[in-house]
Amino acid sequence: MSHPIFNRALKIIGSLAVVAALAAPAANAQSSKRNVVKKPHSAKVTGAKKAVSTRKSVRFVAGSRKGKNKSVIRASAPPRPSYGQIAGLHTAQDALDLKSSVALVIDQDTREVLFSKNDHAVLPIASLTKLMTGIIVSSAKLPMDEMITITQDDVDTEKGSTSRLRVGTVLSRGELMHLSLMSSENRAAHALGRTYPGGLAAFVTQMNARAKLLGMNDTRYVEPTGLSSRNQSSAQDLATLVNAAHADPMLRELSTSPGYQVAVGNRTLQYNNTNRLVKNPDWDIGLQKTGYISEAGQCLVMQTKIAGRKLIMVFLDSAGKLSRLGDAERVRRWVESNPTAEPKVNVSTSVKQING
Repeated sequence: MSHPIFNRALKIIGSLAVVAALAAPAANAQSSKRNVVKKPHSAKVTGAKKAVSTRKSVRFVAGSRKGKNKSVIRASAPPRPSYGQIAGLHTAQDALDLKSSVALVIDQDTREVLFSKNDHAVLPIASLTKLMTGIIVSSAKLPMDEMITITQDDVDTEKGSTSRLRVGTVLSRGELMHLSLMSSENRAAHALGRTYPGGLAAFVTQMNARAKLLGMNDTRYVEPTGLSSRNQSSAQDLATLVNAAHADPMLRELSTSPGYQVAVGNRTLQYNNTNRLVKNPDWDIGLQKTGYISEAGQCLVMQTKIAGRKLIMVFLDSAGKLSRLGDAERVRRWVESNPTAEPKVNVSTSVKQING
């Protein structure tokens, strides 16, 4: 007969053996992992793989066994140069170190030129086009409460840009005008031209006729949004356009509106002004419009009052979205500190029209 103490000892030894047996696979796994980490990579790691392995979004790290999620490295294409860059206008230096390759500042009352830089160059003008669109719609005295439906014809096939106004959206002509001038809504601007008496072709004809009537001899329009690079003008002509648009109270109000809401079905869409300077208390802006397509660069025109003078500013082909606003700030500070100075820039590049 076995002794009780001996039996308990056997049970203890058996339990320890079971624990050891269970722990052995885990210990071997940990040892295996340590060996994998310390083991040198057998494959060469390229510089490109080293670079992408530090990004959180990249799952594949060179040497890892999880090769299923390898990242494909694509070199981004360089940005498309603007027409002004192609023409070498960015090489022009000016006294204010502006980032726009074209600039013009004039006294609205006396037409005195305070500052100019490549102001006769003819370039794409992007959504600055919408000022003329607004002039034509307003002068036609069309009912602003007439409801207009956004159709497939209003969808951008030129640049493939998106819009919050879906096909089938119904808004009044006045609402479309507001969104076009304040937020540069392309479908809104196109719908305004499409529903003009006689259609889009008649509208564009009126745009060019009005430009000619105003003496804008460097200007040409082919559509009402500015998405086409064939809509072109010069800073001199655009100053004339700003002056004409500023004479219209509706265009002044809509273009300088800080924000606007429209009801679309069961949704309410909030739109904001594309020019943040309209909310800046340091600025007194009577009319403004921004614009951008790659061929035109960043553009801005404004009517404003500085140091007691009503001024028209034109900035074309700026390097960045904020740099055009920075140029406006530079001009404002310069006018405030030098109200009678008139620096001008004479550039060697002689450009009348650039077709890219």
